[in-house]
Amino acid sequence: MAQETKTSAEGSDEILLSVKHLSKYFAADTNFFGKTTSVLKAVDDLNLDIYKKEALGLVGESGCGKTTIGKMIANLYRPTSGEILYDGKDLTKLTENERRAYCKDIQLIFQDPYASLNPRMTIGDIIAEPIKTNKLLPKDKIEERVTYLLNCVGLANHHRNRFPHEFSGGQRQRVGIARALAVEPKLIVCDEPVSALDVSIQAQVLNLLDDLKDEFGLTYLFIAHGLNVVKHISDRVGVMYLGKLVEIADKHELYNNPQHPYTKALLSAIPNINPRVKKERIILKGDVPSPIDPKDNCRFCSRCYQKLDMCENSPYPSMREVAPKHFVACHLYDE
Repeated sequence: MAQETKTSAEGSDEILLSVKHLSKYFAADTNFFGKTTSVLKAVDDLNLDIYKKEALGLVGESGCGKTTIGKMIANLYRPTSGEILYDGKDLTKLTENERRAYCKDIQLIFQDPYASLNPRMTIGDIIAEPIKTNKLLPKDKIEERVTYLLNCVGLANHHRNRFPHEFSGGQRQRVGIARALAVEPKLIVCDEPVSALDVSIQAQVLNLLDDLKDEFGLTYLFIAHGLNVVKHISDRVGVMYLGKLVEIADKHELYNNPQHPYTKALLSAIPNINPRVKKERIILKGDVPSPIDPKDNCRFCSRCYQKLDMCENSPYPSMREVAPKHFVACHLYDE
């Protein structure tokens, strides 16, 4: 099934990381003896390929599993089941020492630029710490590397002796980006890196990430709520709903020709900058179903305005290619 979702960024056909049947369950309730009686399925049977030097955007409502996927890829969560294949090896089966060797290749930029920085360390020490931990440079070369990284993210060398509380939110996020770059990663998981910033600062940080991607040959998994933010930086966009991937395609194809009813509803909520152009808004009725012990059918059918009789009684639909490199998991496209 992993091959069914295979789409690549323009000019890139080599897979950097492949996720196969990945699941992450959390215990939602236990009985008197401590045995799990119900589970919360944060991510359920996910298949996804990330290609070298592409930016893959991941969008969806809060609680759909986007951040959980990012944390599993960044080795902060251990999957319940499935594979994370990187450089030909399954990261879920490596020993602790073997995983550490791969940690520097996959870095994470956090949502909150203040909580993710140690308030007792200077900015220079924060950026230098991963270099020292991974023994990437001699001691006499570390200071020069920190200066270079500060300049790369738009900060000056004199900032290195200041503490995180002395910076604005946008500047702190730049420090977080510099820290991620310190170990020369190949893949960076961006977990809503601009959602806590002012709109004017968001554009600056997005442009910085875009420039760094080209300069360092980086690959991004960009997790966000804002559809316009994802469109700005991504080559492909995947849409998630309640732990499942429902649609994935090139960003222009997805935004101009959405196929899944949920994707259509999300895109209809984007405001039109031209007030004279009327846009039909799709209002979804009902609340998001509970991810605790969900049924095996389509997770979206209880809110879907296009549902068929089979949607409630059939197993979850598999991914189908409805257009070149455009994949949808929906019974509307069953053969």
